[in-house]
Formats: sequence, C-alpha cells, structure tokens
Amino acid sequence: MLRPNRLLFQRGISMRKRIVFTLAVALMASSCQKKASGQSLAVVNGEEITAAELNDALTSDQTLAGLDQKQARVAELQKLIDRKLVVQQARADGLDKSPDFVNQQRRLTEDLLINMLVSKRVNTSQVPSANEIAAFQAGHPEMFASREIWTLDQIVYPLPQPASVSAKLTAAKTIDEIAQALTAAGVRFTRGTKKIDTAMFPHPLYEQVAKVPAGEPFIAPGGDKAVANVITAREPAPLSGDQARTVTLNAMRQVRANSIIQDRVKELRAKAKIEYQPGFAPPAKK
Repeated sequence: MLRPNRLLFQRGISMRKRIVFTLAVALMASSCQKKASGQSLAVVNGEEITAAELNDALTSDQTLAGLDQKQARVAELQKLIDRKLVVQQARADGLDKSPDFVNQQRRLTEDLLINMLVSKRVNTSQVPSANEIAAFQAGHPEMFASREIWTLDQIVYPLPQPASVSAKLTAAKTIDEIAQALTAAGVRFTRGTKKIDTAMFPHPLYEQVAKVPAGEPFIAPGGDKAVANVITAREPAPLSGDQARTVTLNAMRQVRANSIIQDRVKELRAKAKIEYQPGFAPPAKK
C-alpha cells in the first residue's frame, strides 16, 4: 500500500502534467487562430477567405451586373461564406473521404492541369492572319456562310440490336420505316423533334450528313443507344463580320489546343513505360 505522502506526491505530478498539457493546447490554439485582417477578409470557423479568392469569384460571377464595386464585393463575400459553411458541413459528414469524391477530385485536378498546359502553349502562339481566318471559314461552311438551324424528327432506340434488325434500319428510306422496323422487332423507342445548329456538328460528320438525300434518315449511334434523324426544316443562320471572326478565332484556338495535346501525348507515349493488367491492353497494331 502506498503511503499518504507518496500518494499525494504522485497526484501532484499527475495534476502538473494535466496543467502543462492544457497550457500547451491553449498555446497551440491561440497561435493557430486566424484573424480577419490584411489579405484575410473573413474567417469562417477558422477557415480564411482571402482577397485573391474574392477577386477570382467576382470575375466569374455574372449575377452581380449593375451593382457598384463595393456592393458587389460585399454580396460576393456573403456567397463565399455560405459556400464555406456548406463545404465544412460536407467534410463533417465525411464526404471528402468517399471514393467518389477522391475520383472526381483527381479528374478535376487533371482537367485543370491539362487546360493550363494547353493555355500556356496556345497563348504564346501567333494570332492567325487574315488569310488563315478566311481559309478556316471556307473550310467550315456549316459554321459560317452555310450555317443553318435544322429541325430534326428523331427516334431514339437502345443498342445493340440483332444484325437482322440493324440491316432493316440501315436500309430504311424514311423515318417511318425505321419506326415500323423497330415496332415489328418489338423494340421500344421514343420519338420527338429537336433543333440543332449545324455549327455544333463535327466537320466530318456534317459533310456526311449534308450528302444524305432530302427526306432520308441518318443514324447516329452512341454508347447504349442510337438516334435516327431526318431533317424536316432548314433555317439559314449565316455568320459574318466581327461575330464570325470571334467564332473563328475561338475555333482555331480549340483546333490548335487539340493538336498540341495529340502531339504531346504521342511524344510522351513514346517515352512512357505503361503496364497493363491482362485483358486490358489494346489490340496490337497490324
């Protein structure tokens, strides 16, 4: 059995340890406490909102048009505070640890890095000449001189289909024949109309569709469904002048960006060491 004086001595040590630990925690908390000063415009449960964060939000928020600068900054700061609170709640619920969040975060980070890499390369390139702009417009009439708004009669049906059904759909000369073939095969489908801007078509696809005889359907297959279309109306909507130039520059920049990525990927693949799990490697090139 411990003597009273020894017991009191040990209790004293234990008490001193608790006091030291409490003081250490308090000092750490006070040293880490953030204050709304300088570049820190607000602190939400210990998390700062900086001037740089506010300025970035202001440049992308189109809902504040008409407000003066001070009002816009005050309103945007309140939006950022609300955003921080919701994010903090999501973290408290453990959503930032979920596999879905981790995968999406990785994808967003990769997309951001790719966009920054492309912007770095594209922004340093020369502005296209007048002849280059004219050549691009002439090579993409669906975006400029021959641009149209098409009204499409569409049938959407699931894929895949048996070869016998696919053959009948391919041979159909009208959208009604496609509907009849699907009905006869017991395939459920939906039918409706849609307007589409020819400028949205990839150029090779537009060239193919433009050659389809009037009134005949064309089929656009997707992953798990296909869309049969027939053009029922064409509304001319040509682009010219400054509007056409702006669209041209943006489109040429996108083409340039795609070319940069493709060329860079080709170089990187030649140097990279890529290993596949059995069954996942692409087929060997003949």
